[in-house]
Amino acid sequence: MNDNGKPSYKLTFEDAVVIWLRYLDGEFQNRIAANFDVNPGRVNEILKERAHRGSKEEALKQRAA
Repeated sequence: MNDNGKPSYKLTFEDAVVIWLRYLDGEFQNRIAANFDVNPGRVNEILKERAHRGSKEEALKQRAA
């Protein structure tokens, strides 16, 4: 649970790479969001490449290695 006086968690580029890896493995966006304690819309922004551009490419590189 979030404390109303504190801002919610802000996803980092590294988080975005992890989100891509989990999504590519078939995990649902809402489950990923719950794990990071963020609104599912924040995960969707990453998957639509509106936030943390380049994270998909980095995830694909890591996955291929």
